[in-house]
Amino acid sequence: MDRVPVDRRQLAALMALTFSTGVVDAVSFLGLDRVFTGNMTGNVVLLGLALTGAAGLSVVGASAALVGFLAGTALGGRALRGSSPGWNGRVTGLLAVVALVLGVLGAVLLVVEPVGRAALTTTTTTLGVAMGLQAAAARRVAVPDVSTVAVTNTLIGLGSDSSLGVGRPGRRTLQAAVVVLIVLGAVVGALLLRWHVVAGLAAASLVVASAAVLGGSERPAR
Repeated sequence: MDRVPVDRRQLAALMALTFSTGVVDAVSFLGLDRVFTGNMTGNVVLLGLALTGAAGLSVVGASAALVGFLAGTALGGRALRGSSPGWNGRVTGLLAVVALVLGVLGAVLLVVEPVGRAALTTTTTTLGVAMGLQAAAARRVAVPDVSTVAVTNTLIGLGSDSSLGVGRPGRRTLQAAVVVLIVLGAVVGALLLRWHVVAGLAAASLVVASAAVLGGSERPAR
């Protein structure tokens, strides 16, 4: 995929999205159905564990989140087809949709209590779709080590590029920041769950909306 220069605001927006993923995954795992809706590597592992009958894990929930995520990436890819490389209006639009979906889910969960099995599965599937859309948007921007939904490749780069590896530490600060932000997002999401599951979704919605505005803003004329 072609890469175009990314300004500081767009990079900051991607980092904000990474933080929001930590929040959403904390909500989906601790507050909903014991699955990840952003980190699909972890979710695939959870699916395997659920298939063995591990206590507290749901094959249906993990599968639903995985299918939702794949559907979201497909929809995002379709929406971005033919658009210019880098951050463009369609990327901003997709992120606006993600923010809207998170906000609507939060509003629905605020009035639907208690949440039954069908509602849980629907919620995790929809969250998976939203995170898939976000991942597709971030992929279009194409910043190495910043997928916004996973940090495995970032950790590989952090170790491989270090002085103990190939000795190319130039991206170390960015790589470390990505890892720290998704951890902080998970911490914030878990803390917000002490109040209500809606708090985490509302916070994530606001962060994604802010990232869409920040990344899509026009560069100042020189």
